[in-house]
Amino acid sequence: MADVLELRDETFASEVEKGEGMTVVDFWAPWCAPCRMVAPVIEALAEEYDGKVKFAKVNVDEVPSVASRYGVRSIPTIGIFKDGEAINGVVGAVPKQVLIQAIEEGLSAD
Repeated sequence: MADVLELRDETFASEVEKGEGMTVVDFWAPWCAPCRMVAPVIEALAEEYDGKVKFAKVNVDEVPSVASRYGVRSIPTIGIFKDGEAINGVVGAVPKQVLIQAIEEGLSAD
């Protein structure tokens, strides 16, 4: 079973910014209804892409510095990082297919 990592300020750098490969980061908050709608989609994608893509969550209320650093102004924001660099992102509760397309674009980009 694939895990969705819960990142803090101190773990974001090691897991995402200094990480290799692709990481999909869900910027969310517990009070955000659209965020709660996206959470099961992120968990399902973590299963589907297990071994290819790492998935993580950042609670913007608990880790505002990371959200600020990447210009997250609305949640949910799904950031797509490759080899430590932000390469794409999706804002809002979008259909699963939109997230799949963004992930696939990132996987095929070199």
